[in-house]
Amino acid sequence: MPKKDYYEILGVQKNATEADIKKAFRRLAMKYHPDRNPDDKSAEEKFKEVKEAYDVLSDSQKRATYDQFGHAAFEQGGPGGFGGFGGGGGAGFNFEDIFGDIGDVFGDIFGGGGGRRSRRSSGQPGADLGYQLTITLEEAVKGVTKQIKVPTYVMCSECHGNGAKKGSSPTTCTECNGVGQVRIQQGFFAVQQTCPVCHGTGQIIKDPCPSCRGQGRKQETKTLSVKIPAGVDTGDRIRLAGEGEAGLRGGRTGDLYVEIQVKPHDLFVRKGNDLHCEVPISFAVAALGGEVTVPTLDGKLKLKIPEETQSGKVFRLRGKGVKSVRGGFTGDILCRIVTETPVKLSKKQKELLTEFEQSLGEDGVDHSPKTKSWLTNLKKFFDALK
Repeated sequence: MPKKDYYEILGVQKNATEADIKKAFRRLAMKYHPDRNPDDKSAEEKFKEVKEAYDVLSDSQKRATYDQFGHAAFEQGGPGGFGGFGGGGGAGFNFEDIFGDIGDVFGDIFGGGGGRRSRRSSGQPGADLGYQLTITLEEAVKGVTKQIKVPTYVMCSECHGNGAKKGSSPTTCTECNGVGQVRIQQGFFAVQQTCPVCHGTGQIIKDPCPSCRGQGRKQETKTLSVKIPAGVDTGDRIRLAGEGEAGLRGGRTGDLYVEIQVKPHDLFVRKGNDLHCEVPISFAVAALGGEVTVPTLDGKLKLKIPEETQSGKVFRLRGKGVKSVRGGFTGDILCRIVTETPVKLSKKQKELLTEFEQSLGEDGVDHSPKTKSWLTNLKKFFDALK
């Protein structure tokens, strides 16, 4: 039975470019690959046919011979002298060729291919680092610049990161040809694994740098200046690009992430962009009114307390809080009034308080609005239980 034309198999014209042939092959190879068509003998045969056509048409010399002599060029003793495929005009096709020739086509399926892989970088990337920086609330609100010391790996100044002794240089690994991985054939499947000779770097260092012992980096403690923007809060992170660990043998340097931790404050509790604080006042000021000094991050302020102010009353100082690091409005300071009960009273003071209490009347509820309301609700509660 005569063989089908190779151009017809790939579905391209005879004047097709190399790119057209490659594109057609990839499309058909993905369609008929045995892994995508298990137990389908016809798909397997079609895949062999497509592969055979591609082997000829992708090679300029074989293609020219095929255009001149046709299939006869590849039979035993034919004019082309190529000896056929697998020694029998395609009948003994060797599946090992699949992964060597089209690893780039199936790289995403098999986790990496062979053949036309680009060489990997000789170095391995350095790790990212984390650093927790504790600052005060004032520093967080206003911003500050801090000096920190970070133990890390830095590039070896002796070999400039390549790991080789001064005057020498790394050589390409002959085991993997600089790819960093080798392919092991296991029956129909090909398995990629890290090259056991260069350990994935793609290079061999025959004469290591004595300063870093061939790693291309050394451990040191770096002193860095970190600018903390105004408005940061606990949990915010600042990224310092390229300030992490240096990579092995010239690999990319990692980043440093500075995580902010704000110390508890003696007066304020931050909630979002607002600052909350408690302001204690005396019984007399709460009853008669007056002025008290309250804190802000810009200095002191006088807060006017109206007469008959109840404990728990909140006064808002607008615009005296925190401006978010992400922009937007500035928060407020919320002052919660706490009326203190006097302690360590003298005999005379106790007598005066007793006299004052008696002056309010028998029950005094008319002068205590919360007590009056509470007693009313208490009576309703007990009435409902009857």
